[in-house]
Amino acid sequence: MENPSSSIPPRPSDVGLVLDSDGREVAPGRINGQAPIAVIDIGSNSVRLVVYERLSRSPTQLFNEKALCGLGRGVQTTGRMDDGAVASAVASLRRFRAINDQIGVGSVHVLATAAVRGAKNGNDFIQEVERITGVAPSVISGPEEARLSAMGIIAGVVNPDGIAGDLGGGSLEIVDIRGQEIGAGETFPLGGLALESASGSDVGKAEKIAEKALEASKVLDKGKKRDFYAIGGTWRSLARLHMQQTGYPLRVMHQYAIDTSEAVEFCRMVARHDVESLDSIEAVSKSRRGLLRYGAVVLGEILAAMKPARLVMSALGLREGHLYDLLPENLRSEDPLLVASDEFAVLRSRSPAHARELAAWTDGAFAALGVSENAEEVRLRKAACLLADIGWRAHAEYRGLQSLNMIANAAFNGIDHPGRAFLALAIYYRHEGVGAEAASPRLREIASPRLIERARVLGATLRVAHMISAAMPGVVTRVRLEQRGGELVLVLPPDLQPLAGERVMRRLSSLGKLIGKQAAIVIEA
Repeated sequence: MENPSSSIPPRPSDVGLVLDSDGREVAPGRINGQAPIAVIDIGSNSVRLVVYERLSRSPTQLFNEKALCGLGRGVQTTGRMDDGAVASAVASLRRFRAINDQIGVGSVHVLATAAVRGAKNGNDFIQEVERITGVAPSVISGPEEARLSAMGIIAGVVNPDGIAGDLGGGSLEIVDIRGQEIGAGETFPLGGLALESASGSDVGKAEKIAEKALEASKVLDKGKKRDFYAIGGTWRSLARLHMQQTGYPLRVMHQYAIDTSEAVEFCRMVARHDVESLDSIEAVSKSRRGLLRYGAVVLGEILAAMKPARLVMSALGLREGHLYDLLPENLRSEDPLLVASDEFAVLRSRSPAHARELAAWTDGAFAALGVSENAEEVRLRKAACLLADIGWRAHAEYRGLQSLNMIANAAFNGIDHPGRAFLALAIYYRHEGVGAEAASPRLREIASPRLIERARVLGATLRVAHMISAAMPGVVTRVRLEQRGGELVLVLPPDLQPLAGERVMRRLSSLGKLIGKQAAIVIEA
């Protein structure tokens, strides 16, 4: 007898089959319409392949793999990339080519940075890369690397204002960013591998080298009391260690912010201690630990020289900056958070149309409730509406918590961590009720009291809307909230009167209590 647990049930006859251009079934959980796009980033320390679902304002990764080949190790002293490092990189590139073919990537972009452009055997290596990948690599200059890293910050942070630094294995690029404007940039030979080599693996000497090099910076002088945006795998590893040591409730790297004085102390601690002795070092992969102290040295010297308001981590850098550079102007102007939230609605909600209706309907609802909002709070509210129903497939008792975890840790761009906490809590309250407190207390600590209160109001508002509409479109657009004579009134047209049940009234009353009003349902044309 066949083991029932090992058999896959046949596709229901009424479920449509969508095929790609090669005749393969396309997963309904993917946004289709474009072939995937791949970026191969050949750096001084790592060679990485990232395949994105499509070219988009909010690119989603389909596949991500790196190989720590160390191409830049020894280039400063020998002038050449080590033969073993080159062989490791070539083997990785062959695998990456096979992966791209397997996925069905439509276009491949190969970017090579400091180690390749500075090595005597760089041209021979580039020719081999082209032979393997079928694409002529772009050997990026220092200024161009700084520009693309800055584009990554612009792509992932709303109205950035500060200095971006991209630390690779061979070099450090820093550049001034104000909104959409990219200012002056500089390049320093302070990458982790380069600094380790120049200092003879002496951290004390490395501190002096970094301090002296950065004294010449004219860009850092412009960064006082602005943000410093940190890009690069070594710095992400430092931030991951800081998260683990402080018990931070999220593991999302993008826009993780640390107070400058705390960040300087942390960098000094990491730089001056044996890495393996550090508390929670298991949070950092063993392959990254060797350069961790040198990354801490450079970051600490930057912060000391610049005196920024905050250290802000960026998960987006050169690769995403390159993708952003490829976008037409009309797509660049889109809001990445709203694009990503709308995609979630398409892929996971019962009705994307209903989610979009909620985003518009709550404009009037919040006005009726007397809730004031700034521009950032408006975009967060609209994103929350788009995400309001993404947990519907979970068991009813777990929809709130599952939605909270999914949203808080989603790969969103264009949102800081307090904003993430707001979105997660708003949808948690939408499922569990405004009195629910089972959500992580640490998550509530991330959001301001103002955001928490607005999350409760929005959650309660969405509870009313979903009870009327059953998450289907064409209903909330025909009802409205008003304040009349000191009451919060839900106005329904006569043909929707049967929807005005006891549960709707209970939820409306709960919303009314949040603003200190009695509630009523009114039927009128």
